[in-house]
Amino acid sequence: MAQLLEAGKIESARIRVESIIRSDITCELYEILELYCELLLARVGMMESSTCDVGLEEAVKSIMYAAPKIDIKEIHVVRALLADKYGKEFALDAAENTDKKVAEKVVKKLRIEPPSEALVNGYLEEIASTYGVDWPKAEPGTPPKYVDDEDQDPSSGGKAEKTLEEPIPATSRVEEERDELTKATPPRDFGPSSPLRVNPPSPSTDNLHPRVKGTQSLKPTNKVATANATKKPDLKSKGAVGGTIPDIDELAARFAALKK
Repeated sequence: MAQLLEAGKIESARIRVESIIRSDITCELYEILELYCELLLARVGMMESSTCDVGLEEAVKSIMYAAPKIDIKEIHVVRALLADKYGKEFALDAAENTDKKVAEKVVKKLRIEPPSEALVNGYLEEIASTYGVDWPKAEPGTPPKYVDDEDQDPSSGGKAEKTLEEPIPATSRVEEERDELTKATPPRDFGPSSPLRVNPPSPSTDNLHPRVKGTQSLKPTNKVATANATKKPDLKSKGAVGGTIPDIDELAARFAALKK
C-alpha cells in the first residue's frame, strides 16, 4: 500500500484500502455480537419466560437480525434457538427490524455501501505516516509561506534586513545563576501525579484517532476531610502504672521517703 502511494498509484491504493476497511468493519461487528452473546449467557435466568425481557430485547434482536447476513454457523444456531423460544412473529420482526429495536451500530456495519472518502483518506494517511511516505503531497504552484515575508522591504530587493540586538552581558553572579536556572529543564515527574492511568481505546472505523482527556485529580471526600480535621491529638506518653513519667526531683523525694 505504501509503495503504491509512493509510486503515485492513488486509485489502486484506494481500492485496496476499501477491502481493508470492510475487513475491519466485519471484525468490529463480530466483536459486538460476541458481547451480546456474553450478555445473554450472563442473564440466562431472565430468559425462562416465553416473552423477551426488555433488557435483552436489543441483544436478542440484534443477533437474529445479523445472523442471516454473516457466515458464522454458531450464530445461525443461536438464532434458531431464539426463534424457537420467542416465536415466529418475533423472529420476523427482528429480521426486518420493524420496531427499530436492533442496535444502530449493528445496522450500520451490515450496510453494503462503499466507505466514505474521509475514512479512506484517513486510512491512507495513517499508512503513509507509518511507512514514512510523503502523502498527500502539496499541490504544485503553491509557494511556501515564510515567516520573514512580513519583514521584507520592497526597496531592499526582496531581502529582509534585521537588526540584531547584542545580548546584555551578566554583570553579577546572581544574574548568571538566574540565567542558568531559566535554561534548566524541570523534572517531568515533579509534583503529585494522578494514580490512575487510562489508555486510549483502539482505533476503529468510527474513530481513527481516539483520545482520552486528562484524568481529574483525586480529592478526599467530605467524610475523610472531616475525620482528618477532628482527629484527636496524640496523648502524652504514660508510665507502666498509667500515670505520667516522674522527673528526677520526684524520684529523689520518693527514695528519701523510703529511707525513713
